[in-house]
Amino acid sequence: MIEIARHLRETVDRALPLLNQVSEKEASLKPSFNKWSQKEILGHLIDSAGNNQQKFIRLMETDNLRFTSYSQDFWVSAQRYNYAKWKDLIKLWEYFNDHLAHIIEFVMPDKLANQIYIDNLGPYTLEFIMKDYVEHMKHHLKQLLPGSGIESKFENIYNS
Repeated sequence: MIEIARHLRETVDRALPLLNQVSEKEASLKPSFNKWSQKEILGHLIDSAGNNQQKFIRLMETDNLRFTSYSQDFWVSAQRYNYAKWKDLIKLWEYFNDHLAHIIEFVMPDKLANQIYIDNLGPYTLEFIMKDYVEHMKHHLKQLLPGSGIESKFENIYNS
């Protein structure tokens, strides 16, 4: 799991300079009425971090966990991410993910096979959801930073 924690940290480290190049105005622009702005995508990643922290810790505490998903659009809308300061969102995302990398790095190995069901889907193991969390983040970072070359930064993470 040390490798997954490293992968998470490197993903964040490689995205940060690109996120910091985006202006406040640009980050607030919505491509269309029903599409998220860059602030809202990053807000979704913050929500994902919070929800996954709950999964990670609760799943270390108990096996065969039942968990419900969350209404992503409602969470983004209710928190009004588009009105938040872009630099503050970046910092929150960075710090939250550093903490999640810490959790992943020090996860109790005997808990990695613990299983979770999310809205009656699954079972998924703790190891799987920790790995999948990083892949989910990369998917949304590619949406958030199109044309930035972020894809090539991700391709080499395991080879560096």
